[in-house]
Amino acid sequence: MKSILIKKCTIVNEGEIKVTDILINDHIIQQIGSIGYTKDAIEIDGTGKYLFPGIIDGQVHFRDPGLTHKGDIHSESRAAVAGGVTSYIDMPNTKPNVLSREILQEKYRIADEKSLANFGFFLGVNDDNIDEVIQLDTSGLLAVSDDGLYFTKKGNLLADNPATLEKLFAHCHSIIAIHSEKEQLIEANEALYREKWGENIPASCHPLIRSEQACYEATERAIRLANEYGARLHILHLTTEAETLLFRNDIPLQQKKITTEVSVHHLWFSDKDYERLGMLIKWNPAIKTQKDKEGLLQALIDDHIDLVTTDHAPHTLEEKQQPYFQSMSGAPMVQHSLNVMLEFYKQGKISLEKIVEKMCHNPAILYHIEKRGFIREGYYADLVLVDMDAPWTVSKENILYKCGWSPLEGTLFNTQVTHTLVNGHLVYEQGVFDEKQKGMALVVRQ
Repeated sequence: MKSILIKKCTIVNEGEIKVTDILINDHIIQQIGSIGYTKDAIEIDGTGKYLFPGIIDGQVHFRDPGLTHKGDIHSESRAAVAGGVTSYIDMPNTKPNVLSREILQEKYRIADEKSLANFGFFLGVNDDNIDEVIQLDTSGLLAVSDDGLYFTKKGNLLADNPATLEKLFAHCHSIIAIHSEKEQLIEANEALYREKWGENIPASCHPLIRSEQACYEATERAIRLANEYGARLHILHLTTEAETLLFRNDIPLQQKKITTEVSVHHLWFSDKDYERLGMLIKWNPAIKTQKDKEGLLQALIDDHIDLVTTDHAPHTLEEKQQPYFQSMSGAPMVQHSLNVMLEFYKQGKISLEKIVEKMCHNPAILYHIEKRGFIREGYYADLVLVDMDAPWTVSKENILYKCGWSPLEGTLFNTQVTHTLVNGHLVYEQGVFDEKQKGMALVVRQ
């Protein structure tokens, strides 16, 4: 592998912004500082561009195996690196669900062959396998999770099963990452709206069905139980301002046992957008009010929320454009998450340092990911170079998702990823991919 020298780039890292050079050799950041001519190194001119640590997306659904008509590890990791995402963590609701070590290892095997970005996977947990999970040595796992498993059958949400949740909290020492909604309240709301609308419930009713109350009550109970047992709980994709106040911001992330995240679509869209986009922005948990959207961003800035993720969940357009109960929940976002956050920066709503903290540093800290998430000598060279003044519009011609669409179509972004390096390999440059090298499995620091 040839050395790469990035000259005169503006790096954003660990609360600092400075102009410097970066020398990369054999997967690793070898030197940061003023670097002269380096024989045989590929030189990239970073003048006027910003260099960020590669984004670590802590929640995606890349659909491989079993649901690959929607997306697969190759197609979605390709979209990811074009958007500056160099590592991702995939959820367990593939087919089969990832409910055993054997299935988990098979996903790692597939990713090893197909993924352009670095990869990790959660082990799924529900009533069917909880006894096996609590007997496992989970020290090498990123986390165990129920996310997405409720699509397989009712009753799979841990937040809705306090006895199962308590059993897990009492015996499982890994991070327990959960989808937090109260299914009984949702089902009651569904019945009410079905009486009024039949099968054709408008998309605008989605946040009323999957309501603030359903989210808040589930999250409050999960946090209370986790505190009782001293368990390590992570609430996935928070959606309401009310919930943000249940989380601490008076201690550093390294000391927190209860953590949470926000997905970019809950920061970008609000219930006002259902009229324009309909079922295309049907997610679980639902996009809620403008007040919630603004409250989530503020909670991200003031550290009640720890991470930014995408919950990237591609479906075909046909699967989305169905009546309410048949329309699949979720949408693709991984190619555009950094652009979304940088747009907030352009609007004066968040600093570059805070974006890097929440998208790069904190995922590595939370999941104990070894030698990633920071621009440091000796760390893997997962890096993304961005032109901060390069307007472009999302269109079908530049969308890279296998499903071929995005709820962001027609959106003007003012920043553009120009180069993405994964483990020191220049996998993406000005719209051109070099797929000769694949990503690596994320290693949990012991």
